[in-house]
Amino acid sequence: MNSVDFLLTNKDITYEIRTEIKRLGRPIPDLIISKTEVGKSRNYSRNFNSSVYDRFKWLCGCPKRNKLFCLICLVMSGNQNAWTQEGSIVLPSKSVILGDSLSPSAFKKGN
Repeated sequence: MNSVDFLLTNKDITYEIRTEIKRLGRPIPDLIISKTEVGKSRNYSRNFNSSVYDRFKWLCGCPKRNKLFCLICLVMSGNQNAWTQEGSIVLPSKSVILGDSLSPSAFKKGN
């Protein structure tokens, strides 16, 4: 019930289901996401680290889609946006992880 796939396919979620999802907790699978960036002197590789779930309490993952989602956006929002339909494969930078940015915008391309 608290899987991303369930939330994506069931848009009319009752209060009882929302309460049960909260009780079950967010799905936090270990995903295989990596990104390589070209620097001036060398290439930089970043890999998904499941400890990011500890820093961003709203973040959840979908192993079937291998993407990250905003759990609050999935459960509470009726809007269709990237966080509720497509998910994200953009990895936050180390400065974002160590900083105080706790919103989905921290995962926008370019960070």
